[in-house]
Amino acid sequence: MDRRRFLAGGTAAAAIAPAAAAAAMPPLGPLGAAASLPVTERFTVDGAGWEVREDWSNRDGMLALVRGDVAVLLPKRTEAMHATATPPWLGLSLKAIAMADADLLADALLAGGGDPDPERVRDAAPPSGSEFEADKLGARLGWTSFVGTRQAGDTMPVFPNGRTRGYRPEHVFPALEGDAGAKTRFEGLLGGWLPAVHKAIPIAGGGWYDLIVFADVDADDPLLVQTWHRTVRVVGGRAVATHYGHSYAPFPPRRQNPDAAAFYTALLRFAIVWQGELADLAPTALPDSALTDMVAHAFAKELVVRPGGTYPKYGVVDRDYVGPEYDGFQDIFTSSVYANLEWGRFAQAKAVFDQYFDRFVGENGMVDMRGPEVPQFGLTLSLVARYLRYTGDIATVARVRGKVAATAQILAELHDQALALPATDRGHGLLHGWSESDACLHPDPSLWWKPYWNNSAWAVRGWRDLARVWPVIGTRAEADGWAARADRLEPHLIARIRQSVRRDLTPPYLGPLPGAEGTWRQALATRKRNEQGWSHRVYAELLQADVLPPDLAALVADCVRGHGGTCIGVTANFAPANADHRDQLGFISYGHARALLRLDQIEEYLLFLHSHRFHSHSRGSWVAGEVSGITGDLPLFCIPAQLTIPLLVRWLLAIEDDDADRLDLGRGIPRDWFAGGREIALRQAPTRWGRVDYATRFAAAARQATATLAFAARGPKEARVRFRLPADTKPVSATVDGRPARLAGDAVIIDARGGGRFEVVVRTR
Repeated sequence: MDRRRFLAGGTAAAAIAPAAAAAAMPPLGPLGAAASLPVTERFTVDGAGWEVREDWSNRDGMLALVRGDVAVLLPKRTEAMHATATPPWLGLSLKAIAMADADLLADALLAGGGDPDPERVRDAAPPSGSEFEADKLGARLGWTSFVGTRQAGDTMPVFPNGRTRGYRPEHVFPALEGDAGAKTRFEGLLGGWLPAVHKAIPIAGGGWYDLIVFADVDADDPLLVQTWHRTVRVVGGRAVATHYGHSYAPFPPRRQNPDAAAFYTALLRFAIVWQGELADLAPTALPDSALTDMVAHAFAKELVVRPGGTYPKYGVVDRDYVGPEYDGFQDIFTSSVYANLEWGRFAQAKAVFDQYFDRFVGENGMVDMRGPEVPQFGLTLSLVARYLRYTGDIATVARVRGKVAATAQILAELHDQALALPATDRGHGLLHGWSESDACLHPDPSLWWKPYWNNSAWAVRGWRDLARVWPVIGTRAEADGWAARADRLEPHLIARIRQSVRRDLTPPYLGPLPGAEGTWRQALATRKRNEQGWSHRVYAELLQADVLPPDLAALVADCVRGHGGTCIGVTANFAPANADHRDQLGFISYGHARALLRLDQIEEYLLFLHSHRFHSHSRGSWVAGEVSGITGDLPLFCIPAQLTIPLLVRWLLAIEDDDADRLDLGRGIPRDWFAGGREIALRQAPTRWGRVDYATRFAAAARQATATLAFAARGPKEARVRFRLPADTKPVSATVDGRPARLAGDAVIIDARGGGRFEVVVRTR
């Protein structure tokens, strides 16, 4: 591959520079709605006077920090952390939902066709973390959210009533003691997405306690997280009592509670720093602003979770998830690099890339983590290729080319071992190995050293993607060797899958590996330790690798949903059928969702998106669970689950074909977004052709939908601009830059190889 041609297709390596941790000026904007708000406090920073203006007429009233005619606007958005739907589970019985092979809740939400209703999806189950009993959690603490900073090496848990491990609001407001009174609370994040917990706990007879907790961004403790607190008693639309705190209870006269000026000065700094941290995030405009905020908050949370913003951690607080034995977990690396690349956060992607390959990958390609997962080696190779294509940063990858090549060689060795098996062996030619890291923790881990489909699927994808870019940093011979292996393995994998489909079941069934006895549910019911354990990973990663022809990919997606493999449309945590729970798998499941979009199962994709938002996350404060039930239990947080929503939102707006020279724009946009007439936009989105701007909207009165797209350099051979208009609206003709254009269903197809700007107009009836 010509080096100059390669670089022309992406962003120059020089573009990879750290985002400013603290902008010189705060994120100021026009006063807007804050102009009419009452002034509640005043403070001074560097000689400049500031006002605090706040609306107490409702729990989501605006908070603004005002200087002259500009303001830092910190809106509030809270969600009920208690069940609001009666009866639960759409009126179905929990036992029926849990025991059924079919996903009964998904079937109900998709019945009748059309996009699923987000509010109905929300009400399909009680909120995550709303019904747990703290005294039954064993050694776990009953925290429901957490705060932190980039620089701190740990995080601080926040409990339902707003207390932390160092500070208790009930010292001043005794009515807040314990968590019983917080059962009916509302939760949110200050500023929409900032890592500042906002709670509203109702008071009998009206009013509420309003609590804000955030970490001190200027604290330099190596591990300890210092925290700021504000607790307000609101009655009759007025703040009748306000108390400020910092980290601990007072110890007079040496340690006193801070005053209002100290709190709001810290809050201003907090807003400045966090705006700077996410300054490189690709801008979006979505009718559902909560999704925009969820994207930003996920990246803020990643910086909080990672010590120094870059060192990997799987979870927080709880020893079993934050312990160092998890730090080298491949999924932490792959989910982070993938999400950061898709949103243009190249500096963070590079920092994570460097940290991982320097600290956790040996010269032989082996990762410093128990139970390496074979498919994740392939995904790592694919992401190395994506990193190169998006950033053009040859130097970063070239520095670790030996480790990357060794990673590819691990898969080659497993391939050679498989080819050496007798032709009659069920795993002949298919890569054997652990698909799930936890397999190695059992007395006999060889039980799971098997030819799972996803092992081979990701070997194909990893080799193929890496081979396409490798000549700019390695040898052509290496690239050709990997491409040849991919070309040899792919048809063999597809043939073996076709041979393994059970068409005697409805829908047709594919087991997680060749020769599997019974369905995975039957197998797990027979023996707890079974080779079909963790099959959820097999299906999700098999679909994500995108090496199956469409008919087989659709069969696998239908198989998963029809044989107990989804929960309210999201990949389920595979376990023996039981009468009292059915769980969502919040992490690794994004690959399953991506396949639904590629298969044009848009309604199912949107159900996945809404369900993950409402049921794999806590409401309002958006803490994502590794595995989340549908009965209000308290899940364990993990960062790969948190980074799922950014991927899903990015892809519904812009998604690349893995092999064809094609970019789909607007493929998964909900019809209601078009119906509302507001602009939908994703700007400066990174792709392998360079940065792309995309904006679209529908003017119902004019019977016209428009889209503009602009490519910084070259573009794809085929840019498909999708218009998922309201169901009663049909496109009848299209133009691109005023000239008649090809309209295929509801998509306009453009040859964008020359790059530049395009204006698409679709006439409707």
